[in-house]
Amino acid sequence: MKKFIILIPLFNDWKSVSKLLNEINSQVINWNADVSVIIVNDASTEARSGLESNYKKIKSVKILNMKENRVHQRCIASGLKYICENEDFDRVIVMDADGEDRPEELNDFFNKAQENSKMTITGNRFKRSEGIVFKILYEVHKLLTLVFTGKLIKFGNFTCLPKDHVKQLIQKPYLWNSYSSSVVRTINDRTFIPSKRGLRYVLPSKMNFTGLVFHSLAIISVFRNTVIIRSITFLLVYLFLISNNFSILTLIPILFLILFVLIILKISKRTNMEGLNKSLENIGSIDVLGNSNSR
Repeated sequence: MKKFIILIPLFNDWKSVSKLLNEINSQVINWNADVSVIIVNDASTEARSGLESNYKKIKSVKILNMKENRVHQRCIASGLKYICENEDFDRVIVMDADGEDRPEELNDFFNKAQENSKMTITGNRFKRSEGIVFKILYEVHKLLTLVFTGKLIKFGNFTCLPKDHVKQLIQKPYLWNSYSSSVVRTINDRTFIPSKRGLRYVLPSKMNFTGLVFHSLAIISVFRNTVIIRSITFLLVYLFLISNNFSILTLIPILFLILFVLIILKISKRTNMEGLNKSLENIGSIDVLGNSNSR
């Protein structure tokens, strides 16, 4: 029987994850597989509440309590590393805690995994539930990513990876910077399921505009070398086009391009293999729901 682990990064969203676990349990109830859950608690400041001790189908729920906040993407990296080093598994499904990754689509992942046992499966967004402003910003992000990296990334964290691919990912320093673009850069054997972004269970998103911009740039920074090469190419073409019409105004796009590249270079320095390798040292305790031997 195949063993699936669902990995959920979390910060101060216990009510949402409580509902999510119940939804997961009902969705996977008929799976011919062992299903367990690992929650990476990113040093939440709110007390844990609302979680059940036992579930009918979910075999176990472990909560890795981090000592210091490391943000969402690094919690995923730490969780994958922990699973590789401490768990027996065949596949890992990464999903957010808030309900935006819809648990009913877990069945699509499971069915697709039966057909494509050695492939990573991504949940490619075909419909979003946010407002018009966010949708426009998301399309701008996708376009910038495509232009500067040559990659059209249509998915976020919602993915299903076979064991071999998890092992490959945790050997890549850029996993410490961005999960989705690390999957694209590292793993070629991919397929997808269509995924509709759901509505948050409890609270509006804590992600502000600045956070969204940084997240977008972090995704692009994984392809730093490609960004530099393409930026130089764009610059040379642009200089050729304006060679007979050089002015202060024509300098503005050049300045923006240089600033963009400098920011990408700065963010790319967050890539840190040592940080990834030592990430499990940030685990302060591990709680196992319904198990008196929690440590």
